[in-house]
Amino acid sequence: MTETIYILNGPNLNLLGKRQPEIYGYDTLEDIEGVCTELAADAGYAVRFLQSNHEGQIVDWVHEARSEASGIVINPAAYTHTSVAILDALNTFEGPVLEVHISNVHKRESFRHHSYVSLRADGVIAGFGTEGYALAVRRMISLLG
Repeated sequence: MTETIYILNGPNLNLLGKRQPEIYGYDTLEDIEGVCTELAADAGYAVRFLQSNHEGQIVDWVHEARSEASGIVINPAAYTHTSVAILDALNTFEGPVLEVHISNVHKRESFRHHSYVSLRADGVIAGFGTEGYALAVRRMISLLG
């Protein structure tokens, strides 16, 4: 059976390519999914790529991942800075967790400098644009391999 990597995306990431391209670039979430799926498949992994604007849905997917995924890559977007619920859910997951941010959050507003998710993440990738997802998938494959 093929191992699965969950890639979870938080609010407003469905607007990638259209929303603030000067910060987030012109790649769409579908573009990123294609790259991640191909990278994972080349290494023998499947990807479940998901996006929601709703915190509870992301929590539910983390719970689902407990029995369905070997690892989680997560870009919690704005929930990075606010969601103890997502942190608590991630703390129930036994596999590796990698946190991704398209922009360098440390060069932005001060409220973006704190991440609840980082308290659980095994690694954080920030500021590499949408290429950060590919970096995270490569690292996840290394961790799982």
